[in-house]
Amino acid sequence: MPSLPPKLTPQEQRLLSKSELKAWLQRSLSRSDKLLLLLAHIGGPASIATLKALAEECGLRISSKWNPSASLARSNGLAIRVPDGWEISDAGKLHLRDLGVANVSPAAAQVATDLRQYLQSVNDLQTKSFVEEAIKAHELGLFRSAVVMSWLGAVYVLQAHVVANGLAAFNTEAKRIDAKWKPAKTADDLGRMKESDFLDRLESISMLGKNAKSELKVCLNLRNGCGHPNTLKVGANAVAHHLETLLLNVFQRFG
Repeated sequence: MPSLPPKLTPQEQRLLSKSELKAWLQRSLSRSDKLLLLLAHIGGPASIATLKALAEECGLRISSKWNPSASLARSNGLAIRVPDGWEISDAGKLHLRDLGVANVSPAAAQVATDLRQYLQSVNDLQTKSFVEEAIKAHELGLFRSAVVMSWLGAVYVLQAHVVANGLAAFNTEAKRIDAKWKPAKTADDLGRMKESDFLDRLESISMLGKNAKSELKVCLNLRNGCGHPNTLKVGANAVAHHLETLLLNVFQRFG
């Protein structure tokens, strides 16, 4: 008869580190989700006093108006009461994984937070859709999808900016480089040009600086790698850098 596997310690059962916990607790989540995050870090049963102490260590104050026991009791089985306190259930762990816990690093979580803050000022529904999908993919660990969707959003923003602010200059430069270029009138027309050439034209008309264009070409290369069948692997940190580059050099500047 095979022996039973050794029981995991609470530390081994943790879904996230303390630094990750701090980052997640600063996000706009329900009280129930924040309590589940605390339990996920502890990894085993915990008293309400322990949860409050950990929360305070991580920058979250559980006030006297907040009844943690009642919140956990209303979690529909995501947390369960045991003799030693409260612990997160398997359903609760799945719930947190659906939120992206254990799939994203603190740096990645911060980038997602910054992007969500940026979205509050976006009125264009197409841009908002691209960026929202990229954020969700990133948080769920769908890194290749996050790279592709964020790049599509960035290109859309750049094309819209050209149409609104520099279409004549762009067409003049494009015609100078390629006599066969048919002057663009819409963003869709700009899509006829290869994206690498599009970035070169933006530098030529001083809409992008040399260094910004170089960084965006790095993003384009990553997008091309993620958008085609191949063995490329990308992780949270690489994608966080990609998203941050687009946030700083496209979305915040031209969006």
